[in-house]
Amino acid sequence: MEDYIVWFEHLGMGDVERVGGKNASLGEMISNLASAGVTVPTGFATTAHAYREFLQTEGLDKRIHEILEQLDVNDVVALAETGAKIRQWVLETPFPKALNDAIEQSFAKLQEGNEQLAVAVRSSATAEDLPDASFAGQQETFLNIIGIDNVKHAIHEVFASLFNDRAISYRAHHGFEHSLVALSAGIQRMVRSESASSGVMFTLDTESGFNDVVFITASYGLGETVVQGAVNPDEFYVHKPTFADGRPAILRRNLGSKAIKMIYGDHGAAGKSVQTVNVDADDRGKFALTDDEVYELTRQALVIEKHYQRPMDIEWAKDGDDGKLYIVQARPETVKSRSSAVMERYLLKETGKVICEGRSIGQKIGRGPVKIITSIHEMDLVKDGDVLVTDMTDPDWEPVMKRASAIVTDRGGRTCHAAIIARELGIPAVVGCGDATQLLKGADEVTVSCAEGDTGLIYEGLLEFELRENSVESMPKLPFKIMMNVGNPDRAFDFQALPNEGVGLARLEFIINRMIGVHPKALLNFDTLPRDVKQVVEKRISGYASPVDFYVEKLVEGISTLAAAFAPKRVIVRLSDFKSNEYANLIGGTIYEPEEENPMLGFRGASRYISDSFRDCFELECRAMKKVRNEMGLTNVEIMVPFVRTLGEAKQVVELLEENGLKRGENGLRVIMMCELPSNALLAEQFIEYFDGFSIGSNDLTQLTLGLDRDSGIIAHLFDERNEAVLALLSKAIQACKAANKYIGICGQGPSDHPDLAKWLMEQGIDSVSLNPDSVLDTWFFLAEKHG
Repeated sequence: MEDYIVWFEHLGMGDVERVGGKNASLGEMISNLASAGVTVPTGFATTAHAYREFLQTEGLDKRIHEILEQLDVNDVVALAETGAKIRQWVLETPFPKALNDAIEQSFAKLQEGNEQLAVAVRSSATAEDLPDASFAGQQETFLNIIGIDNVKHAIHEVFASLFNDRAISYRAHHGFEHSLVALSAGIQRMVRSESASSGVMFTLDTESGFNDVVFITASYGLGETVVQGAVNPDEFYVHKPTFADGRPAILRRNLGSKAIKMIYGDHGAAGKSVQTVNVDADDRGKFALTDDEVYELTRQALVIEKHYQRPMDIEWAKDGDDGKLYIVQARPETVKSRSSAVMERYLLKETGKVICEGRSIGQKIGRGPVKIITSIHEMDLVKDGDVLVTDMTDPDWEPVMKRASAIVTDRGGRTCHAAIIARELGIPAVVGCGDATQLLKGADEVTVSCAEGDTGLIYEGLLEFELRENSVESMPKLPFKIMMNVGNPDRAFDFQALPNEGVGLARLEFIINRMIGVHPKALLNFDTLPRDVKQVVEKRISGYASPVDFYVEKLVEGISTLAAAFAPKRVIVRLSDFKSNEYANLIGGTIYEPEEENPMLGFRGASRYISDSFRDCFELECRAMKKVRNEMGLTNVEIMVPFVRTLGEAKQVVELLEENGLKRGENGLRVIMMCELPSNALLAEQFIEYFDGFSIGSNDLTQLTLGLDRDSGIIAHLFDERNEAVLALLSKAIQACKAANKYIGICGQGPSDHPDLAKWLMEQGIDSVSLNPDSVLDTWFFLAEKHG
């Protein structure tokens, strides 16, 4: 029996050659991690020996070898014909008697008298899931299989799947001998997630390789919809160090559309055992996991990662009957954990009209002619350099995906096949666009940019871009700190990999704009909103307990993502500095904002916070800051106050922060002031008494010193931060902070645009220069040359 069948609990990672990577891993977890609370459903596996003996039946292996010898795998049509022929041969060949008997006896034991026991039949290849030979979803999975005849048929299908077009192509391109790879079928008790939820999780961020988070996706029903990319799932990021401290640790929650779910079909036979149905609108607006369930999955993921001592890719499912969370698969994550220390940066050199957008995969840019493909039979239409556009890709498409310069899909999340394959092939992909196949119909050529954050953008036409490469190891030493201006939490995990000393400016308005989009007053006064506005807001706040909770929690998510990405380095978060016209652009904003002739010089910054009309909105910002620092323990967050016009305002705003539980010095809190008005620099000695340091905003300081509207194109040529009057004020502010032994940095655009200004600031003794991420490496090398 042991030659043909082995129960999972008798398997471990030493058995990869015997039962393949997936089944060996299930055995490893059942044997070693059950005591640590990792729950894996039981089952058994057929062996590689059983598979090889099966192939010798009726000379099947010789026929397969001969037909593959003659195949050109780059001929997509010939590949499809050959694959179909081999699979048919495999399905028609009976199992040897010894294997047939072993399967029947083992399944009877697994059933324990329950004739209706449903199982999953999964493939596990002996060369699959090895760190240098990964390929997502290369073989088949059959769910809700009931009865011994259906189980045997599914095992036949699994054996045949070793000769899928994608598997034949993959082995040929990676230099694997077809005859050296064997298949094992895993027969595992089903988790009844059809009435609950399921998904995939990784013990690192799949896009950036950032290792301090667990990334979890979740959707309703059986897990194949998430794996295949048929559904846009919910996403959660959990911060490992914060979780280890026993504190609230969810950094991000993204509500997916979750339009469909896979449930059990009528028959327990392969091909008819599952069906796809629509999800109720109410359920789509809720998260598929509670926070407690997210934490329980995180706990199990970290136990698994610790055991394997490497980043892991894990499939999970929740049982609707017993309410428990189960691990149904775990394998090493193989793409990001192999990344090198060379920084590749793709930068668009021009902008164009955005046709559609979705979730970005990778940080690259691709461009080319649009090819809309509706089925696998049209694959040979895709030529090298085309942009492949489709509803969703299937693993069978791998032979053609490597030709594409970029991939765009209507459906799918960041852990679907299209995403995983695109990452492996190093191709930019934008998934889950919703209606890309419709919107791109008339477009001849497009540029697909995944280099601008979480949102992937598809632009009309072929836009110019450049690729810059730098080795992180080659960065020379500088006499002061280079920090970064990071507004977009989506890019935080990428940017933390650049050489830096933390974040010198994180703008709250970026988080409010991108992640919230609603005026805080509209959320505070939700019940009295006009009906049309209320409906729009209602859709936005889906998944959150109340309108105000939505605002505070989204701020918490944005701030904590930045804080966690750069921890333990300081992250200076500037309180909101929208002008009235910018606040008016938010949903519901026109109801609450005044009309101002010159908003740049109007109701903004500290004046807003201390006013009666905005104070309740400001308190929500304080609540979010307090949660990040005090509850989550991310005390590397410092607060920055913008646009403080007078000493009276300085005093009032510091007192207001204290009233809201944000007292200078308490729990290590530092409060920094934006030095951006001539009054700030002229009275620097007095202003600095209220704060722990200054961060110079060179944009506003320049326009207010020179009386220039920086938004006016007519006089834009006069705008220069290196003007003597501006430099005199900068020097005064720097010297006042040095004398008081307090922090002085600069976060304005100036040093990013003018490396010679950065050099002058270095000579003045400034503590840090905060640059836009795209100029960090260039400015760093420039300054090192000047300093050296």
